[in-house]
Amino acid sequence: MSSNTDVSLSSYDEGQGSKLLRKAKEAPFVPVGIAGFAAIVAYGLYKLKSRGNTKMSVHLIHMRVAAQGFVVGAMTLGMGYSMYREFWAKPKPK
Repeated sequence: MSSNTDVSLSSYDEGQGSKLLRKAKEAPFVPVGIAGFAAIVAYGLYKLKSRGNTKMSVHLIHMRVAAQGFVVGAMTLGMGYSMYREFWAKPKPK
């Protein structure tokens, strides 16, 4: 058995904060989606007490759909932004 020590393990040396910042720069709409999801969940929990006579299951379904819709919207915008950067904003080679 031979051991190959030439393999770069730089991604394992990276801390959680720096990894999150690097990923946020690569795909800027991912943190937006996470923040929006967290905000909708927090709002849903806040409004849980004052939902009136709406059933709990209906309230939870509405909050789930809103959170999923926000995340899918952020993913769609992120994909559009990525496609724009890769195909249209890149200077044409001469």
